[in-house]
Amino acid sequence: MGIEILGKTNINFIGFRRYSFILSAIFVSLGILTLIQLARGQANLGIDFAGGTAVQLKFEKPFQMEKARYALEANGFKDCELQQFIEGNKLLIQVKKSTDLPLGKVPEKILQVFTKEFVDNKFVVDSTTEIGPKVGKSLQHDAMIAVLIAAIGMIIYLAWRFEFSFGVAAAIATFHDVLTVLGIFYLLGKEVNLLLITALLTLAGYSLTDTVVIYDRIRENLRTHSRDPLGDVMNRSINEVLSRTIVTTITVFLACLSLFFFGGEVIHDFSLALLIGICVGTYSSVFVASPIVYEWRKDKKVRIRTRR
Repeated sequence: MGIEILGKTNINFIGFRRYSFILSAIFVSLGILTLIQLARGQANLGIDFAGGTAVQLKFEKPFQMEKARYALEANGFKDCELQQFIEGNKLLIQVKKSTDLPLGKVPEKILQVFTKEFVDNKFVVDSTTEIGPKVGKSLQHDAMIAVLIAAIGMIIYLAWRFEFSFGVAAAIATFHDVLTVLGIFYLLGKEVNLLLITALLTLAGYSLTDTVVIYDRIRENLRTHSRDPLGDVMNRSINEVLSRTIVTTITVFLACLSLFFFGGEVIHDFSLALLIGICVGTYSSVFVASPIVYEWRKDKKVRIRTRR
């Protein structure tokens, strides 16, 4: 038995499907708009996708972030991002390929700027990374392929375990989650990089797991209530696992919240994507995945298979 924090509920989740579909259509539209902007190069692409140079410096003493930013802007580096790591007095400088300097000359120019502006605070170069535009395009392509392969794998697995309609519904719900988080990040002006893609793939797995728990309960109830209307069986199933879903969501959310506040700046956006995605994934498991199966099967006489 799972933890019952809500007691016995009797919520008509399937009855809310039209409202949830409208809300989800807005989320997905925002995500599709983001994809279009990404393809046009109008979104905030990180150097992973846009190409550019990343230089990490380690200073002997603490430094002022604003002084570093002003020094770079005064020397022509206006389109760059700075991340300060207080522990170790480190500074990560990311310069996108839009700069007039060739990629190979960017680290040299940055070193000249900081040598001149931080005379009383010596530093060393921790690392230098350069990504050309062709590599960035290749990474974009590979990221899309990774998401598509994950979706196809989910459809095949759920089609085998349940049936085809379940697999398609779960894949739609997963794409819904990915597009929603991507769209929210676009609205927030957050950078789209490989770390975000990693978060999106992680969320796809989380959302699928949550959905499968509900699908399993639907399958069990179909065995014992085979004559009941499909909508009633689905509502009963979702209500029966609702407490478990909420407990899981809160547990994972708190873990990601600790990463958000204490994990450091490097994984700040990663943990933010997880926080948003956990909420969206829980919503889609309840209000998107199962209602899609219901719409697909409600007028069909053939009952859903109950394969173990």
